[in-house]
Amino acid sequence: MKNFVFISPNFPTNYWMFCREMKNNGLNVLGIGDQPYDELMPELKESLNEYYKVSSLENYDEVYRAVAYFIFKHGRIDWLESNNEYWLERDAHLRTEFHITSGFQDEDIPRIKYKSKMKAYYEKVGIPVARYLLPEGIEDSREFIAKVGYPVVVKPDNGVGAANTYKLKCDEDLVNFVNEWKTHYPEVPYIMEEFVHAEVNSYDAIIDANGEPIFETGNVTPGSIMDVVNSNDNSIYYIVKDLPEDTREAGHAAVKSFGVKSRFIHFEFFRLTQDQEGLGKKGKVIALEVNMRPCGGFTPDMINFARSTNVYKIWADMIAYGDSLMPVGEHQFCAFAGLRDGKDFVLSHDDIMAKYGENMRMVSRIPEALSGAMGNQMYVATFPTEEAMNAFYKDVLATR
Repeated sequence: MKNFVFISPNFPTNYWMFCREMKNNGLNVLGIGDQPYDELMPELKESLNEYYKVSSLENYDEVYRAVAYFIFKHGRIDWLESNNEYWLERDAHLRTEFHITSGFQDEDIPRIKYKSKMKAYYEKVGIPVARYLLPEGIEDSREFIAKVGYPVVVKPDNGVGAANTYKLKCDEDLVNFVNEWKTHYPEVPYIMEEFVHAEVNSYDAIIDANGEPIFETGNVTPGSIMDVVNSNDNSIYYIVKDLPEDTREAGHAAVKSFGVKSRFIHFEFFRLTQDQEGLGKKGKVIALEVNMRPCGGFTPDMINFARSTNVYKIWADMIAYGDSLMPVGEHQFCAFAGLRDGKDFVLSHDDIMAKYGENMRMVSRIPEALSGAMGNQMYVATFPTEEAMNAFYKDVLATR
């Protein structure tokens, strides 16, 4: 029996389904988390063979001891994973220290976590990248901006999501940013990039041990997650009905270049919304960043709704058997709308449910930890056409 250590199986809250499908496939599923066992969801308890509580997942020594305990009790660990961007480096370090060879090691982290180092792997397979600078201060930043023009985007070179990401529109913004950076977190390396006029298109896939996709789809974010976080706005994105061929080709090329094997991935690309010098014509797909884990929040569930399938099982099948026979059914668009509290929306919750109840697949409050990027009240609905989906967005986002 294969031993699988799952880090933080309780968060995000839907990740218990990865554990369920692995246990159903005969794996010995061993969880490590900081939530008391008695407080775990009943479904998660049933999906774990054993659970080890630490006082904090931030405490490496405690997590290390938990893995060592599992090895002492159950023998060699075959897999260790969290499927979570936040723990990606920690996962790799634990694998390296315990000689778990089924995933990324310490030496792999720079190319998959540092935005500046990703660029060479895109360029190697002919995918254009935005010009960038690793700024030291105001002077070199101004020199870079003199070449690319305002606005520019600044974000941590090794960061999660859109946290601490800013669009600088003028010299005053630049000065304020540098002062804030140097005063409060000077140890954090930042990357500055030319602004790309684009929407975000993703390539989401489950990749087998040979680096080949056994399932693939994608999503589109019409606006900017950075703007959602910084302006406290609503959040929308959707799973596409059919993956565009150019996104698929870019995804395949990036998977090969980054050496991805045995993972659920979320690779983000820009699709230009206008011609942009040095990058290409409107509609061209260019690089944004790679994420070596599933798309965040409830996206795995949305993928299931859009494809009439079960990606939790497909992933667990890949772990247990190397492939999956899980069928994929009817294709639809699956729309996410995360509405922000405090806005005067035209439609009430009851109005939305009365009009779109038959389309709804999930309706819930969004956990506080995810609300910055995703809003406060979630509606997830499926639609057979893009026109029907756009009408839904127009209705639920309308304000007085």
